[in-house]
Amino acid sequence: MIPRRRFLQAAAATTVAASLPMTIAGAANAATVTSPVEGTVTDLGPASVASPLGNAEFVGGVLYAGSRGLSPNVVGAYDLSKDSVTAHFDIPTGIGVWAMCKVGTDVYIGTHSKSDLYQLDTVAGTVTKVASYPDHFIWTLAASPDGKIYLGTSEPGKVKEYDPATGASRDLGEAAPGEAYVRSIQADDTHIYAGVGANAHLIAIDRATGEKKELLPAALADRDWVSSMHISDTHIAGGMNSLAEMIVLDKANPADYKVVKATAPGEKYIVSVLIHDGFVYFAGRPSGTFYRYDLASGELKVLGVPYFEAATHRILAHEGRIYGVQDNAVFVYDPATGALEYRNLVQRGFKAAPEEPMSVHSDGARVYVGGKSGADIHDLTNGKVTRLAIPGEPKTMLTLGDTTYLGVYTQAALYAHRAGDAEARLLARTGNQQDRPRDLAYDARTGLIVMPTQPEPGHMNGALSFYSVRTGSYVTQRPVVERQTVYSVATRHGTAYLGTLTQEGLGLPPVTTTARLAAFDLVKRQLLWQLEPVPGARSIISLALGPLTLYGMANTGEVFEFDLRSRKVTRTLKVGAKGGDLFVVGRVAYCTDGDKVYKIDLVTFTAKPIVEELAGQWFGGEPKLALDPSRRALYGVKGRNLVRIAIDARR
Repeated sequence: MIPRRRFLQAAAATTVAASLPMTIAGAANAATVTSPVEGTVTDLGPASVASPLGNAEFVGGVLYAGSRGLSPNVVGAYDLSKDSVTAHFDIPTGIGVWAMCKVGTDVYIGTHSKSDLYQLDTVAGTVTKVASYPDHFIWTLAASPDGKIYLGTSEPGKVKEYDPATGASRDLGEAAPGEAYVRSIQADDTHIYAGVGANAHLIAIDRATGEKKELLPAALADRDWVSSMHISDTHIAGGMNSLAEMIVLDKANPADYKVVKATAPGEKYIVSVLIHDGFVYFAGRPSGTFYRYDLASGELKVLGVPYFEAATHRILAHEGRIYGVQDNAVFVYDPATGALEYRNLVQRGFKAAPEEPMSVHSDGARVYVGGKSGADIHDLTNGKVTRLAIPGEPKTMLTLGDTTYLGVYTQAALYAHRAGDAEARLLARTGNQQDRPRDLAYDARTGLIVMPTQPEPGHMNGALSFYSVRTGSYVTQRPVVERQTVYSVATRHGTAYLGTLTQEGLGLPPVTTTARLAAFDLVKRQLLWQLEPVPGARSIISLALGPLTLYGMANTGEVFEFDLRSRKVTRTLKVGAKGGDLFVVGRVAYCTDGDKVYKIDLVTFTAKPIVEELAGQWFGGEPKLALDPSRRALYGVKGRNLVRIAIDARR
C-alpha cells in the first residue's frame, strides 16, 4: 500500500494542477458558473436524435422501412406517389430492425435483443407479434414462394422457419456447425440458402429433408463471410467480406462461378445485393459505391456514389427502378436514363427520435454524443444541438486544443473535428482486420494519440494505432497483448498503460480467461510487462492515472489500485454492478455502472453513490461517462437524455 503522507502530498499537487483550466471554454465556465451541490443533475434533453434504418420492403407503391436504435422502433410507410412518409407503426420490442421480408401484402419484421418476429398487415394497418426466439439477433429474413418465412440468427448461426398459415416455428439447426452467424438468407421452392460467418460458408438446405450442402467453392474457404445475398431462378449472388468480393454461382451447376471484385479504392465489404433483369446490383463499403454486374457479359460498371461512405442495407427493384436503403434515406437509380437520385426520408416525414447513445465527451464548451451515423453536439452556452454526420459510429473521443478526435466504427477509423466546422475530417483507417475503436489517449512526450481497436468478427488479436499530431503519420501494431483486445488506455511520459478484453473478434470464442493490465513503451513500440489485476475479469473497462498509482475498473464493477513502482495491485473495491468509465480528480475518483455515479475516496478507498436511478440506456449496455475539463461536472445519460452532474472533488 502507498504511504498515506506520500499519497496526500502527491494528490494535493495534482489537485492544484487539476484546478488550472484545460481549455479556454473550461476556464470561462469555471469563472461564470456558481458550482451547484455535488450530485445535482441537470437535464440537457435527448442525448442523440437519429432515424437510422435497417431494412425495407415494398408493398405496392409504398416502401415500408424499419428503424434501428429507437424506443420504440418503427416501420415508416414512404408513399412514392406522395413522396412522403404517411404513417408509422411501432415495433415495441427489440433494439433494432435488421430483417424484413414480405408475403403478399404482409410485411414481416425481425428484431434483435430481444429477437421477435412481427407481422405488419399493410391493408388493416395492424402490427402483431407472431413469434419469439431465444437467439441474440435475427439478422435476416426471406420468404419462400409458398409463403414460409426463413430466419438467419446468431449466436450460434441458426436457420429457423416460421409458417404464417399455422403460426408454428421450426428450428433447422446450425447452418455450419460451430459458426456464430447466419447473416444472409434466401429461399426458393426446394432450398434455403444461408450465408454464414465469421468463417465464410454458403449452405444450401433441402427444405424437404433438411440435408445441408456447402456451395462455397473450396478456393474461397478462407474468406470471412457471406454477409449479403440474393437469388434468381438461375443464379445466387453473395457478398463476401473483407476483400470486397461478390460470388455469383449458377444454381444448376454451383461449380460454375465467378468472383467479382469491387473496384473502388479501399473497398472491403459487399453489404447488399440484388439480382434483377439480367444484372447483379450491389453496394460496397466503406466507399458507398453502387455497382452493376452484367450476368451475360461479365461487365462490371460503377453506377455512382449515392452518398459518400454510406452503408446500403437493402437494394430493391420497383416498377423499373432500383432503390437502395441507407441510414436515413433511399437512393433511386433509373436504368433507362442512368439517373441517380437521393431522397432523405427524415425530410419526408420519417420519425427521428432519441437513440441509444454510444459515447459521450466534453471539450468544455460543448458535449459530443456519439450514435449511429454521427454525433449530436450540444452547445453548453446556448443549448443548441447540431448533428455532425459521420459514416459510422463514434465509439470514443478526445479533445486537444480546438480539435476533437473521434474513433469510429466500422473500419476503426480516426476522424478529427475542429470546433465550429460543419464536417469532420478522416485522418486514417486502421486496416489490419480491425473495426471497433475502444479508447483514445494522448501522450504529450511523444505527441501520439493512441487508439486501441478490436478486430473484425472472427479475427484474432486487437491492435494499437498511433497517430502523430505533429507529423500526421498513422502506424498500427498488431498484436500487442497476444490473443486479446486492448480495451482501455492511459498514457504518461512515453508509456501507455493498457487494459484488455478477452474477446477478440466477435463470434470467435475467447482463448484466454482473464483480462490483463499491461505497459507499452511508445518510443520503442514494445510491450514492457503484463499481469492479471482482477481474477476472472473479462475486461478492464477503464484506466485512470493518479500521481503515483494507476486505477482501473473491471467489467465486474471492481475498482483496483495499482502501484506503478512495485507493479502490484495494492487495493480493490467492489463499487458498481458493472464496469464503466473512471476518472481521477485529485484525491477522489468518479465512475459509473450506468445506473449510479459513484465517488471514491482514494485515501480511505471507500465509495458512495452521488447520483442514483439514471437507468442509462447505452448502446450495447456499455455505460459511459465524460469529465468536463473544468473538473466540476460529469456528463452521462438518464434514460436517453443527456445530463450534467455536478461534482466537487474538494469535499
